[in-house]
Amino acid sequence: MLHKKLEQLGAVKQGNFYVDCETYHATGNATGQPSKLLYVMHNSETPLSCMALFEGGPCLTADANFDVLMVKLKSHFQNAKGHKVESRGTRYRYCDFLVKVGTIAMSSSARGISVEVEYCACVIPGDCWNLMKEFMQSFLGLNAPELPAVFMNKLDAPVDCIDTMSQYLELFSKVRKQQVLTASSVR
Repeated sequence: MLHKKLEQLGAVKQGNFYVDCETYHATGNATGQPSKLLYVMHNSETPLSCMALFEGGPCLTADANFDVLMVKLKSHFQNAKGHKVESRGTRYRYCDFLVKVGTIAMSSSARGISVEVEYCACVIPGDCWNLMKEFMQSFLGLNAPELPAVFMNKLDAPVDCIDTMSQYLELFSKVRKQQVLTASSVR
């Protein structure tokens, strides 16, 4: 339905996209505190880069060889099997807007829908949010979101790839929690 609405607006398909996220647990925690998670993410918009986001902490952007480094760090970080989440779908261009509508999958099973909207003419959220919201309402109706939490403290600062990946991580975390709730309610 979203694809049809975008095409009726005049949006043009411009290929496909993907975003994926693998979760790693820190191993050998001697302090007795719960280990923090490390999320390693890839985005087809930045194919030569890899983003690593620590739970509640720093983020880093590295080249694609970061995955090789993670294999070498397996004594410090263990891959959480079955926790890979990805969003794949279609890219659309409408004037200065880039819209990505994707299916979120976990363990090869569809779990939800993602909609990413980027206003390419401006990278300052405070300067373009009202325009973006109005555009999103044209195809999402009342489901158009409010300003994402990641931008609350940086309305006048430029958006970067870490901001985008933080939003995907938040969405993927919600999908994982739904998976846990569904699995626990079945028992």
